[in-house]
Amino acid sequence: MGQAKNESRCENCIVRHLNSLKVLGREELSNISNSKKTRSVKKGESIFNEGDRLDGVYCVRSGVSKVTKAGTSGRDQILKLATKGELLGQRSMVVDEHSNLGAVALHDMELCFIPKSTMESSIDNNAKFMKAALKFMAAELKIADNVIADMVQKSVEQRLASALLYLKDQFGVDDEGYLSLILTREDIAGIVGTVKEVCIRKMAAFKKKGWIETSGKQIKVIDPQALYRLVEGL
Repeated sequence: MGQAKNESRCENCIVRHLNSLKVLGREELSNISNSKKTRSVKKGESIFNEGDRLDGVYCVRSGVSKVTKAGTSGRDQILKLATKGELLGQRSMVVDEHSNLGAVALHDMELCFIPKSTMESSIDNNAKFMKAALKFMAAELKIADNVIADMVQKSVEQRLASALLYLKDQFGVDDEGYLSLILTREDIAGIVGTVKEVCIRKMAAFKKKGWIETSGKQIKVIDPQALYRLVEGL
């Protein structure tokens, strides 16, 4: 119990090396440890909703969540998949606005919630941390820009191929070669930016061409080069 408690301290947590907290000194990390709260989230549970007022940020200790933006048709667009080490709700550190995004757990997750006041204190007193935080937020804006560009410039088939390659490269495969991260067809459609029915038809076409195999919700990429050529328009 004592060891587990010690490992949960920010000073000793390896997860912080994956985000902007890595530049903070031991005293600052101790202050965060003393103010943060841990939270367990079950698969399918909302971490926060679009329109919520966030009073801090969530650091992902384990698990995967989808970060979404509601569309005009009521269908959620998945902008990114947040994994171990990522900070959710970083905009709350610099703007006093309701969240423009939502986050839902795709797996059971362990999170640390760090109050906004604690984060603001570190920003005010540590220029390196402010720069690191802005750098991470700029990276998130780049991801959002790429999503918008893909929606405009690429076909549904290209976006689906890109999503499957991303899932394979980012999360790997199991012993049988299936994608380790198992998503519903609706979630895959949310990443691609289409409706579930279209996503299912396009996946069936990929399967017929021998590019992928499926077994229930599981997907195996058989011909990644074919998917890559499709993405690049070759």
